[in-house]
Amino acid sequence: MKRLHRDACDCCPLESRRDFVRQTSQTIAALAAALGLGSAEARAMSWRLVSPVLSRDEEHVYPIPTTDGAMIDKQNQVIVVRWEAKAYGFNLSCPHQNTALHWEPEDRQFQCPKHHSHYQPDGVFISGRATRGMDRFGVRRDGDNIVVDVDQYYRQDENAAEWAAAFLSL
Repeated sequence: MKRLHRDACDCCPLESRRDFVRQTSQTIAALAAALGLGSAEARAMSWRLVSPVLSRDEEHVYPIPTTDGAMIDKQNQVIVVRWEAKAYGFNLSCPHQNTALHWEPEDRQFQCPKHHSHYQPDGVFISGRATRGMDRFGVRRDGDNIVVDVDQYYRQDENAAEWAAAFLSL
């Protein structure tokens, strides 16, 4: 069997994994609209991989999401969530054993693939081996952007008041 090299795919319309994910998300949204899913159901399906529009050592700037859902920045280990008129910045790692969390749009929750801990979109712990909510970062608004400060790191069990206050009202 002849192996194809990367150069052999010059005619492929998808340039990168990010393009594939973006186009797949758009296709899912279009399918949801075609099937007549309500706006709440369509919003629950929203997620995408992103890169910050600006990064400084401890701060990463992202556009405020326009619909409910999650944006995942794997490079900087940040999740930005818009949910019910609030925006949050989370650590990508599960607080139980630091495995990257996944957004499960059909269940409207985050899940750890290693030990199956589940979290609400606002980071509140639901079930599994973890013992606390998702770790939040400090956030602030800058125009139409959310600034996530990874130096402001809040654990629900150690910084309960700061953890509870670490969100933007939209």
